[in-house]
Amino acid sequence: MNAGAPITRVQAEIPFRVRRLTLLTVGTNKSGMDSLESDPTDTSAQQEQNMAILQSSPATFDRSQLSKKSRLCIERLLAHKAESLDLTRINYKKQAAVLVLLYEKDGNLRVLLTTRSKTLRAHPGQTALPGGKVDDTDKDVIETAYREANEEVGLPLDSPDIHTLCVLRQFISASRLLVTPVVALLTDLSILNNLIPSEGEVAAIFDHPLEAILDPTLSADEKLVAIQSEHWPSDAEFYNFTDNIVPWLRNSGYRMHRFRSTASPIKGLTAEILIAATVVAYDRPPSYVRWAPGQLTSIYDIFRATNALNIAEMPRVESMVGQTAQETIVGRA
Repeated sequence: MNAGAPITRVQAEIPFRVRRLTLLTVGTNKSGMDSLESDPTDTSAQQEQNMAILQSSPATFDRSQLSKKSRLCIERLLAHKAESLDLTRINYKKQAAVLVLLYEKDGNLRVLLTTRSKTLRAHPGQTALPGGKVDDTDKDVIETAYREANEEVGLPLDSPDIHTLCVLRQFISASRLLVTPVVALLTDLSILNNLIPSEGEVAAIFDHPLEAILDPTLSADEKLVAIQSEHWPSDAEFYNFTDNIVPWLRNSGYRMHRFRSTASPIKGLTAEILIAATVVAYDRPPSYVRWAPGQLTSIYDIFRATNALNIAEMPRVESMVGQTAQETIVGRA
């Protein structure tokens, strides 16, 4: 995130009408055990209907102040119905959530990001969306995303100016967690002035133009880090990628996207989530090829390929890629 942009925690009452609906399908399994007798990929018609209710809920905020382009993006996100696993059948200890917080500046949507502290054991110094593991006190993954954003950057929990738009399909992280992205809109930019990075956890807060995730050249007017610097050790101007073969995904391909930013590079899972959100928002594909040859793209296929009913036994992504994956940088922009 750009240093100085702070976030606050959002309460479990987001408002209550929306909060109540979210509990229907995105709650978590608090039993401490996975339900091995039922497949989380087999969602019932009722569960899908409930998710549709959540994601198609009428907006409870005024969108008239947004530019036409931003307004269309928000409407598409509100209407989005993602493929989704039934999280109530998956142990909450194997789940996490992140917050994709959007806001408009100068007629364009931007997304809030953080750089993780270099003192952290996991992913030190890397770009992240505010988020973390589900706690046993969280009602659902939406509450997890807001609670973690409050803890990491101070995003207020009780603000009437933060609006949940939708949830995206789940992703499996390098640390063997099933991650649900929660997309929200901030309509009072003064909140950003009070965001404070959590000491020892967040090194910086910055943002990035959302549409530049689809077309990296749109970040040309940003004060990007220097080429061939610590945060961008590449001669690519805006973007590059690496293709890998991942054995634990049945030798599926995997494309590691990297975007140059004003701070740490946007890459890996964070990049994947932002690409997914941006494709929905702008209703068009990216200017680059999104998937590696043979890459699994459905969460159902990925979940089954990893035997993810036992996610804790899945090998760590970074160790598998570092030791056995075939890795070649094949593109940049």
